[in-house]
Amino acid sequence: MQQVLEDALEQVRPEPVALTVAGRTDSGVHARGQVASHSGAPASAGALNGTLPPDLRVLASEEVPERFDARRDAVSRTYRYRVLDSRVARVFERNRALHWRYGIDRVVLDECAAMLPGKHDFTAFTPTQTYHERFERRVFGAEWVDETDDVIAFWIEADSYMKRMVRTLAGTMLAMAAGRMDAQTFGQLLEGRPRVEAGDTAGAHGLYLERVRY
Repeated sequence: MQQVLEDALEQVRPEPVALTVAGRTDSGVHARGQVASHSGAPASAGALNGTLPPDLRVLASEEVPERFDARRDAVSRTYRYRVLDSRVARVFERNRALHWRYGIDRVVLDECAAMLPGKHDFTAFTPTQTYHERFERRVFGAEWVDETDDVIAFWIEADSYMKRMVRTLAGTMLAMAAGRMDAQTFGQLLEGRPRVEAGDTAGAHGLYLERVRY
């Protein structure tokens, strides 16, 4: 996304522009509330959208204080992970939600989410080989929400995230809610346990960057 948007900016501005984005996303992850900043005057959103591919749109482009940085100035970011809880896949949820066939104990999901607010060590929820040096993150809120009869979503807001953290949280909670893992160990995982003790990383296509708060 970043490179595509930088290319579009170069087409509508007289010089190349380097973007700073608020949240990095893996391939396949959706971004509904991404924020980006760059030096110089803002380009017209309409002009940018005229050059962008159909799966990327600029909702607004406006002037901000000179020192504004979309990444460093962010106070929190909110992600949503969508899960289709159904034996049969839904055509219109393809690549938009994780298809989960193994049953869900909703009480377990809610109990796990209730443990997340606060400051924890998320070593268990990021790859072992990592560039991260600090593994503590502060979660401001987390919950599972019903979207439709068979789609549920995990919402989480935190000060920052580690690589694949939300997807691994979702995969671990789902495994516990399906009886594949001991749900009583979730709290222990938030104390810096090894990555091998957590569950699988859920697919990228269920994850959405929803908003960035400043």
